[in-house]
Amino acid sequence: MRSQRLQTLSEEIAGCRRCPRLVAWREQVAEEKRAAFSDDDYWGRPVPGFGDPKAALVIVGLAPAAHGANRTGRMFTGDRSGDWLYRALFEAGFANQPESVDRADGLELNGAWVTAPVRCAPPANKPAPAERDNCADWFTSELDLLDSAVVYVTLGQYGYQSLWRYLGLGMELPRPRPRFGHGEEVSLSDGRTVLMSFHPSQQNTFTGKLTREMFAAVFSRAHQLAGSAT
Repeated sequence: MRSQRLQTLSEEIAGCRRCPRLVAWREQVAEEKRAAFSDDDYWGRPVPGFGDPKAALVIVGLAPAAHGANRTGRMFTGDRSGDWLYRALFEAGFANQPESVDRADGLELNGAWVTAPVRCAPPANKPAPAERDNCADWFTSELDLLDSAVVYVTLGQYGYQSLWRYLGLGMELPRPRPRFGHGEEVSLSDGRTVLMSFHPSQQNTFTGKLTREMFAAVFSRAHQLAGSAT
C-alpha cells in the first residue's frame, strides 16, 4: 500500500505546474539542452523522490540540477553531485551499484530514499521562497509516507532548514535550532536522528571543502544508526 501511494504521489508531482518561473525554466532547458546531451530526451518536469519505500534513511537535497535530474527524471542522476552521492550510498551498503546515469541503468536503493524540498530545476540553483512553499505539501506528503525513516541526511543548509520545518509540524524540536555544520547530528525526542553534510556540489568538491572521506563518514554513520534502529 505504501509503495502504491508513493507511486501515485510521484505521478502527481511530475504533473505539477504551480510555479510559472520554474515551469518556464525547466522546459527551456529541456528544449535548448546542453551540447553534450543534445541527443537526450530531457525529462523537463518536476522530479519525484526515488528509492526504497521502506527506507530507514532519507536523504534531503535542494532541487534537481538543470542538466542532471531535470534531464534524467531521477533525483541526483546524471551529474557530478549524483556521482558522489550514489558512490557513497553504494560504499555504505544502501545501493546496488556506485553510479547513476539514467532511469534505466539498474540502480536500486536498499533502505534509502532520495528527495528534495523543491522538485523543479531552478535558475542558478536558487529557488524563491514562494517556490519552496509551493512545493512544501509535496515534500510533507512524501515524508509522511516514509514512516520507516529513523535517520535523515541533509545535503546542505537548504535541505536542513526544509527538513527542520517539516519535522516541526509534528513534534517539539530543540530550540534554538542547532546550527548547520558538516558531520553534526541532532537526536530527536522520538529516537530519529538528523545528520548534516555539505552538499556534494562542484563548488564544494572541487575546492576540497567536501572530500570523499568526509562524505563517506556521514553515510557510514547513517548506516550505523539505521542498523541499530532495526
